[in-house]
Amino acid sequence: MTTDEMHAVFKQWSDGELGSYLIEITADILTAQGENGLPVIDKILDKAGQKGTGKWAVVTALDVAAPLTLITEAVFARVLSSMKDERVLASRALKGPEVHFSGDRRTFIDELGKALYAAKIISYAQGYQLMRVAATDFGWKLNYGGIALMWRGGCIIRSALLAKIKNAFDLNPELANLLMDPFFTEAVAQSQASLRTVLREAIRSGIPTPAMSSALAYYDGYRSANLPANLLQAQRDYFGAHQYERVDMPRGVYFHSNWTGRGGETASTVYSA
Repeated sequence: MTTDEMHAVFKQWSDGELGSYLIEITADILTAQGENGLPVIDKILDKAGQKGTGKWAVVTALDVAAPLTLITEAVFARVLSSMKDERVLASRALKGPEVHFSGDRRTFIDELGKALYAAKIISYAQGYQLMRVAATDFGWKLNYGGIALMWRGGCIIRSALLAKIKNAFDLNPELANLLMDPFFTEAVAQSQASLRTVLREAIRSGIPTPAMSSALAYYDGYRSANLPANLLQAQRDYFGAHQYERVDMPRGVYFHSNWTGRGGETASTVYSA
């Protein structure tokens, strides 16, 4: 697509449910022209900088054990982009699939908008989950609906979704995850198929989509009553005697297996880093 065509898409998105500060300024950026009438965006080196806000959020999420996967992937995407010289060399040696799209472009753009909507909801859900975990750890009493109102007053994450977030916490101040609010549950249910479609096309074409991919992985993990983490616990107990809980015993009771027959019954202590 040309920058003018992309501008038209972002302008349309900014007037709808995807409306946000970053969508609005992206539409503006795509209209800016420099020397000889050429788009400014095409003259900017693809090497992102950062001042540390995202890194701070990621480090905090790791410290309090909250799955802030989208922002984490966004930070690492910036780091990867900064390796410009290495990427240029790698592009000459590492091969990927040919980028070829044979579908209907207008239909796919609609799918892309819905996919972005789902990913944005999941990102806000993760951010609020981080705040809730941090509030427990640090003894804070946070007004989650009020925080949404504050962001609406002027912030780079200002978004039409913030009004829905305020409504969600008005309805249930103890809401554990935004995805469990009826509006957001239904919104993601209606848009997740588009997210899967877009990611399939991106993977098929070798186009990196780290944040959107992590959004779907989080969603599928969060909605799973059972995950293969039992194997992780078995491996941890095998190599480090870190113990595990059992599905047929009360929670909080830990066990160790002598996996090789030679390890004896000595076990490590149970702790979370």
